[in-house]
Amino acid sequence: MPARPELTHPGDAAITAAMDRTLTALSAIFQALGDGEHTLNLVAQRTDDAFVTGRADLSVGTEPIRLALLDEDEFCDLRMLLVFALEGSTMRTAVLVATTAAEPGPRACGWAVRDGWLHPMDTAALQAAVIPCPGVPAVAREVYPAPVLPQLPDADEEYPHA
Repeated sequence: MPARPELTHPGDAAITAAMDRTLTALSAIFQALGDGEHTLNLVAQRTDDAFVTGRADLSVGTEPIRLALLDEDEFCDLRMLLVFALEGSTMRTAVLVATTAAEPGPRACGWAVRDGWLHPMDTAALQAAVIPCPGVPAVAREVYPAPVLPQLPDADEEYPHA
């Protein structure tokens, strides 16, 4: 039986830079999603082939500016997974899907992690990912193109991610 690959420990500077990118990405996502009730779901495959997931339910308001979390621990878990996904040395792939409660039905957009940043997912791939399984009670989501998230270059890295 082949041994599972071990996870490498990224350096402190890489983690710090990824933490900064995560904060920037989440701020951009909150602004892009706008007012309303949202759910963020992150699915990632680690380099040892294990899958990890995170979920956070939140409410965003702009007048006045507010962010309310349903469960702070879940949000911290999702944020931590996003840090490691953006850092990249322990994750093969990762996607983040945002679902917004809307009328007449919920809407979803998503981003894939590439080169240390979140890039809009192809809407056909996202549609395939969010289709409810046959026989499972679930609400279908309208899929729309995710906005491009602005990124600031990492000050501490010689080669900032594009």
